[in-house]
Amino acid sequence: MKSLTRAEEQVMKVLWKLGDGLLMEIVDKMPVPQPHKNTVATILKTLVDKEFVSIELVGRIHRYHPVVSKDDYSRTTLVNVAKGYFEGSFSSVVSFLVDENKLSVKDLELLLKQLKKK
Repeated sequence: MKSLTRAEEQVMKVLWKLGDGLLMEIVDKMPVPQPHKNTVATILKTLVDKEFVSIELVGRIHRYHPVVSKDDYSRTTLVNVAKGYFEGSFSSVVSFLVDENKLSVKDLELLLKQLKKK
């Protein structure tokens, strides 16, 4: 799976939240300051080219649908971070988050409960 730029991720987050949308619906849900509609249209074209988004023609208007789910993209991105920065070790990722105070003891206990369930 190809990686996304920050701007492409912003558009995908809106699409994932909407489920699908017309250009102006997507622009309206973008964070402030909202980019110009032409900018969003260009990003959507790139996302179609990268096969993250599909287009449905509704008359002369395009309705955009996410092809890649948020879960699939998140999973792939997290695996790539682990491979690229932590030699593929998820325990090193967790250790890093603990060291950076991004993961509390309570969070770790919840993770352990989830692991024990599986």
